[in-house]
Amino acid sequence: MTNRRPVVLLEFNELTPQLMDRFIAEGHLPNFKRLRDDSQAYVTDAEEVPPQLEPWIQWITVHCGMRYAEHKVFSLGDNAKIQYPSIWDIASRNGEKVWICGSMNANYEPGLKGAVVPDPWSVHVSPSDDSFAPYFDFVRANVQEHTRDKTAGNAKMLRRFVSYMATHGLKASTLFAIVKQLASEKLGDNYWRRATILDRLQFDLFANYYKKNKPTFSTYFLNSTAHFQHMYWRHLSPDLFSVQPEAAELGVYGDAILFGYRQMDRIVGQMRELVGENAVLAFATALSQQPCLKYEGSGGKTFYRPVDFDGFLKVAGIDLRAARIEPVMSEEFHVRFTNEMDAERGARALAEMKVGERPVMRIERNGASLLVGCGIFEELPAEAQLTSATGRTLFTNVFYHVDLKKSGMHHPDGMFWARVPGMAGNRVTDKVPLVDVAPTLLALMDLPIPVAMPGKALIGTERRDSARVAA
Repeated sequence: MTNRRPVVLLEFNELTPQLMDRFIAEGHLPNFKRLRDDSQAYVTDAEEVPPQLEPWIQWITVHCGMRYAEHKVFSLGDNAKIQYPSIWDIASRNGEKVWICGSMNANYEPGLKGAVVPDPWSVHVSPSDDSFAPYFDFVRANVQEHTRDKTAGNAKMLRRFVSYMATHGLKASTLFAIVKQLASEKLGDNYWRRATILDRLQFDLFANYYKKNKPTFSTYFLNSTAHFQHMYWRHLSPDLFSVQPEAAELGVYGDAILFGYRQMDRIVGQMRELVGENAVLAFATALSQQPCLKYEGSGGKTFYRPVDFDGFLKVAGIDLRAARIEPVMSEEFHVRFTNEMDAERGARALAEMKVGERPVMRIERNGASLLVGCGIFEELPAEAQLTSATGRTLFTNVFYHVDLKKSGMHHPDGMFWARVPGMAGNRVTDKVPLVDVAPTLLALMDLPIPVAMPGKALIGTERRDSARVAA
């Protein structure tokens, strides 16, 4: 390993430039303000529109420097299909240690110098070291079924997780926060705040490894506030929506998004203290959100998930021995088959699921895999009947309703800030393409930039043309 300056990338999924500016101006985010003031601060453009405007697509762009048209990975959980080296692969090839903590839809090359803990939706890409399994397995079980009002995972998994964290950086402040959260859930409707406890645990894990191994390049990914924006924008700005939240909901969720930003602001301060003033501290969001208003005419957007995945397959008439399910986000999940013929039969069976004459499932087939989800986004009456290849039953016997209406949707603007030691801060007014992030981070570490990357280094301009190499 050389003496290159370390770079730490905070990956805070889908934080929004307009809300960031508002909350900073209102005095809520002192650590974000300090970081922005000290940074080369850019608004990025994902250069995509739906359906290619999804975080699991844009984070690959951040990591590999490739647009969707080049990397062609469309679904969350398909990270094993990535064909281009990520920033951490290039750093490792050049003898540098890396530490990738939760990055979305991430892959890595064999023999990587350092460690990778993938995002909790990852199925085909595992942690780089089996020693991370107690942490990864517990978090994945809880995140993939976060819409249920219960903690996923069995007692054995929980014991392994607690034992692991006790020896891998768990802080007393995190323990106190856990106790406080559990107590607040007994006294009121504060279950939604639990996502920020996972953020704290992940920071403790990150800090423990970072201090011991001193990697040159690190990432730290969080998704909790993106979830809050999707679910609670209606409560932040009720005047924008025709479907108004009830007064009781406003009391519970009115400050949920601000709460998320403030929790991340605290982590920014902790991270700055951890890495010191001689490291490059960067921050990226990949994309952002905006109010989701297009479903207001039908009562607002809601969604459904299967009560039980095995039961769902049985109702659809799909042989459990031929398929397995991998949850994604919101209403979506993968159904993986052993061959394309079974996948085609499965798609036909799922297409037969209807409420009245209305198809229930959205289905996209890719070889032996289906990406599916319930395509009903308004609340159905309790007596609604589901018909399928196996007969007729109550819709609610197969699907459960996620109570709150989604009110945030994706926007191509994002943020990229880089605090570079010795460089005065500057807020750049012109937007920059998201593909510029990867070559910029490589340039900041004085690492070669692959010729295939279409973007340019925004900082370290002397490396824009001189450091291009074959991937």
